[in-house]
Amino acid sequence: MTLLVSVLALLMVGLLAGILSGVFGIGGGIVIVPALVYLMDFSQHKATGTSLAVLLPPIGLAAVAEYYRHGNVDLRAAAIIAVGCLGGAWLGAMVASRLSGPVLRMAFGTFVVFMGLYLIYGAAKRLGWL
Repeated sequence: MTLLVSVLALLMVGLLAGILSGVFGIGGGIVIVPALVYLMDFSQHKATGTSLAVLLPPIGLAAVAEYYRHGNVDLRAAAIIAVGCLGGAWLGAMVASRLSGPVLRMAFGTFVVFMGLYLIYGAAKRLGWL
C-alpha cells in the first residue's frame, strides 16, 4: 500500500468513526479497530492502542462541545464516569496486553455481537414488534 493510499484510507476511517461517534456516541472499537486490523493489517493490540490515542482529542473536544451547546452534557456525571474510565481503561489495557491477539479478537467480536443483539431486542420491544 502506497503512503498516499495509506493516508487516504486512514483519513476515511477517521471520518467514518467521527461521524458515527458524533451520531451514535460510539467509540473507536466499532469502526477504527476493525478497520485498522482488516484494512491496514494492524495487530489487534496495536489497533486498540491506536484507536484510544485517536479518540482522545477529537471526540473529547468537537462532539462534546456540540452536545454541550444544546444542553445535553452532564459535566458532573461525565467527570465521575471519567474517573472510573481512567482506572477501567488502565485495568482493561493490562488485561488485554496479557491476551493473545486471536483471544482478544474473539472477545471483541463476542462483545459487539452481544451489544448488537441487545440493541436490536430493545428497539424491537419499544416498537411493539415483540
